[in-house]
Amino acid sequence: MSPARVLTTAIDRRVAFLRGINVGTAKRVSMADLRRLFEDLGYEDVRTLLNSGNVVFTIPKATSRDHSTRVQKAIADRLGITSRVVVLTRREIAEAVANNPFRSVADNPSRLLLLACADSTSMARLKPLLKEHWSPEALALGKRVAYLWCASGIGISPLWTMVNRAIGDAGTARNMATMTRLLATLDK
Repeated sequence: MSPARVLTTAIDRRVAFLRGINVGTAKRVSMADLRRLFEDLGYEDVRTLLNSGNVVFTIPKATSRDHSTRVQKAIADRLGITSRVVVLTRREIAEAVANNPFRSVADNPSRLLLLACADSTSMARLKPLLKEHWSPEALALGKRVAYLWCASGIGISPLWTMVNRAIGDAGTARNMATMTRLLATLDK
């Protein structure tokens, strides 16, 4: 195995998804402040993508810490903002993108949402929705994400409305275009 390959496998890259920041005028956070907060927590190679709370970072050593809770608390303490934080590994994001069950029908990646749930209990709250008929929309559950095909957009989506009711703030969604960009950012 080459030295570069060993280094690559030893790096623990993740993405933190912050729910509900920089939407409208509420919960405004500058991406520079967010990067600085992550760096102050000891994370490395911190990058943000878009202005909607997507933070790519490296954990310097393998740890068993709950990074979601740690970041969520730091945001509340230092920035005065309450925001649910869901952290996914590079592998979880790659699997979510690769295992897209709506590849054949979702012709607009901005209308295909991947909902990262905070925990398995949150994901379980979505199971009853699988029994409903959503056409032309569709719902599927993966390991760490739920897939929502909102054919006409989320603004008028009955599926999106019901998913939000089911999980409350226990998850946050990004569209497939953003998830694909995040995966590319993780590999830079």
